[in-house]
Amino acid sequence: MSQITSSHAYGIALIAIIVGTAVGISYYQLYFLPEYNAKPHFDNPKIANPGQTTTINIVTGSVNQDQTQNFLPKKQAVQLGIDNLVTWKNNDDTVHFVTPVKPFKDLYSGDFGSEAIQSGKTYTFLFTQEGSIPYFCKVHPWMTGEIDIEHGALTS
Repeated sequence: MSQITSSHAYGIALIAIIVGTAVGISYYQLYFLPEYNAKPHFDNPKIANPGQTTTINIVTGSVNQDQTQNFLPKKQAVQLGIDNLVTWKNNDDTVHFVTPVKPFKDLYSGDFGSEAIQSGKTYTFLFTQEGSIPYFCKVHPWMTGEIDIEHGALTS
């Protein structure tokens, strides 16, 4: 009669491989992927650190519905990597808002839209994606403007 011998080493090795694989997959899904995907990665770091800031002024007397110039300039084009950091400056003596007509979420900077901008204060937003965004003041809806984010020469 032949005698069958078995080794527990094979079973233990198989269990160790299964546990190790499960730990590796869990780490990858629970820690690595969310951290990696938290903010987009740019091939060109100039997009997140543009050389210039674009300023849009909220002019004095913008609460007057008859005044056509309230956001100055009313339509502004910016280029990624060049001047895509945009600041709205409230030069009026009334509180204003910068509110997108349709919600806009930048993958890097988050939701676009300001809280109340007090007189003499500013609201700044870094755009990292191309698009055209019409906006208005939510307490003075006749105040409208548009920002057009375009592909910049430095991002080619």
